[in-house]
Amino acid sequence: MKVWRPGITGKLFLAILTTCIVLLISMHWAVRLSFEHGFIDYIKRGNEQRLQMLSDALAEQYATHDNNWKFLRGNDRFVFQILRSFEHDASDDKHGPDDRGGPPDMPPHGWRTRFWVIDQHAKVMVGPRSPVPPDGTRRGILVNGVEVGAVIASPVERLTRNTDINFDRQQRRSSWMIVVLSTLLAALATFPLARGLLAPVKRLVEGTHKLAAGDFSTRVTATGSDELGRLGQDFNQLASTLERNQQMRRDFMADISHELRTPLAVLRGELEAIQDGVRKFTPESVASLQAEVGTLTKLVDDLHQLSMSDEGALAYQKTSVDIISLLEMAAGAFRERFASRGLSIRLKLPESATVFGDRDRLMQLFNNLLENSLRYTDSGGQLHISAEKSAHNLTLAFADSAPGVTDDQLTMLCERFYRTEGSRNRASGGSGLGLAICVNIVAAHGGTLSAGHSPFGGVSIKVELPLDRDLPGAV
Repeated sequence: MKVWRPGITGKLFLAILTTCIVLLISMHWAVRLSFEHGFIDYIKRGNEQRLQMLSDALAEQYATHDNNWKFLRGNDRFVFQILRSFEHDASDDKHGPDDRGGPPDMPPHGWRTRFWVIDQHAKVMVGPRSPVPPDGTRRGILVNGVEVGAVIASPVERLTRNTDINFDRQQRRSSWMIVVLSTLLAALATFPLARGLLAPVKRLVEGTHKLAAGDFSTRVTATGSDELGRLGQDFNQLASTLERNQQMRRDFMADISHELRTPLAVLRGELEAIQDGVRKFTPESVASLQAEVGTLTKLVDDLHQLSMSDEGALAYQKTSVDIISLLEMAAGAFRERFASRGLSIRLKLPESATVFGDRDRLMQLFNNLLENSLRYTDSGGQLHISAEKSAHNLTLAFADSAPGVTDDQLTMLCERFYRTEGSRNRASGGSGLGLAICVNIVAAHGGTLSAGHSPFGGVSIKVELPLDRDLPGAV
């Protein structure tokens, strides 16, 4: 036997409907208790009013009959005639005022409880045969300030008259009918409400299934600015990121394969030529093989450095470093290599600037940037290195001369293995990973790296690093 298991729409529907039913039943019992207590209090007030009126009327009759109770003993009819006169007077007052002095706003006709009339010696003159209740409501009969008797009514704890009981039952039935009708209305309103509220959730569920199946192009319609709307926007952002990462992974693997294929093909061709006797095994052929092995070694080392920087596995031992002296040291080490290619290095730096960083990684950053300009700048050009200090940051600019790149190429210079058309390609021996490693090193120091057009016709790499005093834990 298959057990029905409600989905999230059914669960939300049942939760809202159950809450409505609990509230309706709670309100029903609250109204019932309020009605019963109010109705009984109403009856008590009516009885107390009648007791007072009856005691006043009996006091008048007692004085009229020579201050004697003989006229009343065992004469229940006399008391009931007085009570009927009260009802008659109240009825006349509803049609207009008169001189009888009848009390206005009389309770409904009929006495709700049993009552007894006793004399000054506590002997029962009128009333049922049962004992007088000690906790009953008592009203004294006063004549000239002297109590000559009393009227006592039994306490009202529950409804006793058939008309009152029938009225109470009618109210109970009506109340339960209201609960049932309200429950049906709540069910009719709750179901479309639950479906409407969960429609974005269903879209997210379907999109998640597609995303889990590898369809990273899936998107959901994000409507509204509430939590579900923001969740839909975050889902679309996640899908875009996964799609981009998948494409980058494919490109990355293709680029690695391409980069490894070329030197391996050269090595294989050289070795086969030597093996077949086409080329002789000379120092020149060994140097050619070593050059290709060096290219492979450089590529593997760059890949290793990039993977470590991506994972944050590079060891950073940060201290307060004068980055200006470090940059001058790196530039000095490259001057001779630049001069051998007809290039010049010009520095425009402040006297000092202290950052909280790793000396070795910062030197690696500068070496990569200098190597990048050395490889891709035409002979006779220049590299201009400048630095500007602000209140909180230090901005370094590495601006070289022609050749330049287009705007589209500029946005992708820091991508791994990115090839540009023209002179700035990997024919000069670069692996295309240097700038990607630089981005990770700068990010590890809390800074940013960006590429722009150089005023000298080439590319300008800007590195922005926070100064030492703005970093927590700085010495």
